[in-house]
Amino acid sequence: MSNILRAFPRLLPRKLCLIAAALSVVGCGGAHSLSALHNVPISAAPIAWLSPVQLRDGLSLERWRMAVGSPLVELAINPRAGTPASDAVTIVSWNVALDEGKVVQLVRDLEARHPSRPVVLLLQEAFRSGDDVPQVRSNIAFASHLGRSNREREVDDVARRLGYALYYVPSMRNGRDSEDRGNAVLSSLPLSDLSAIELPFENQRRVAVAATINGKTRGGEPWRLRLASVHLDNLVGARNGWIGTEYGRARQARGLREALAGSDPLVLAGDFNTWFGFSDKAYIETALAFPQTRVSDHRRTFRGLLRLDHVFYRLEAGWTADVRRGESTLGSDHYPLITTITFDQSPAGPR
Repeated sequence: MSNILRAFPRLLPRKLCLIAAALSVVGCGGAHSLSALHNVPISAAPIAWLSPVQLRDGLSLERWRMAVGSPLVELAINPRAGTPASDAVTIVSWNVALDEGKVVQLVRDLEARHPSRPVVLLLQEAFRSGDDVPQVRSNIAFASHLGRSNREREVDDVARRLGYALYYVPSMRNGRDSEDRGNAVLSSLPLSDLSAIELPFENQRRVAVAATINGKTRGGEPWRLRLASVHLDNLVGARNGWIGTEYGRARQARGLREALAGSDPLVLAGDFNTWFGFSDKAYIETALAFPQTRVSDHRRTFRGLLRLDHVFYRLEAGWTADVRRGESTLGSDHYPLITTITFDQSPAGPR
């Protein structure tokens, strides 16, 4: 999102859609359906992979796929034997701006406040470098280079330092160097049921990731929670006839919404690049599928200027969610959103 301010003056009135697109099959809605991808990138564990069914999307995405490495999976890097039962879990959604965000510092602070509470990180713009990323070759597509390539903040190194399980799927190559960047889930609890969701293609390849965690309350009741991390496009080209960026993000949001249907209980969070905050079409399209979501902290998350980051949830009866913006960016250009999910402590307990 570092280039959002430079692009802002070019934004045209949001209610307009190109006349030609309105008369076409694509129109202002746009095809957004996803289906199983059978030629799945190699990883250390099974991943359920969804990809757009529209041929034009698939042709564009293939050039971006060839530029990145395989997903990183460590379902339990250093599992904590006898992890204490807990009646709550802390979930952090944060665009860490590659090597800028001080992830370890944030986690250590959260762990100090609640030593026995599990912590899960839903990260955007996490990065990885090295031989796992293929060499540059012809006919690939990649994004411009971001960050300073601080090796101590590569996503797998951060996971090892924390002793957390890791699931990382690169969305795009980070310039011509052997680096890629994308979404990740890091967790103090083991991860299972991994899935990757390639979103409808607009400007850059975007892959949301989802995983499941399990635990028990202090009363011995089991709980299960599905988690997803996403980063929508900030800029959108004219390939689908959009004027402005809002309609392209809305198409991506619809594809994501349908891909996550039936995944309850679920927390979906990330950088939605909502230039228009809570009135952005991407926010509205997503919120339709998450009627439980309540926003109590409306503060802006990108450099104090824009509300780009959001948390949505569908929870079991009796569970509660409290979402707060962090007080510091800790080096990133985004503030983290910190969510506390508290489980039902009634006799019936969570199911």
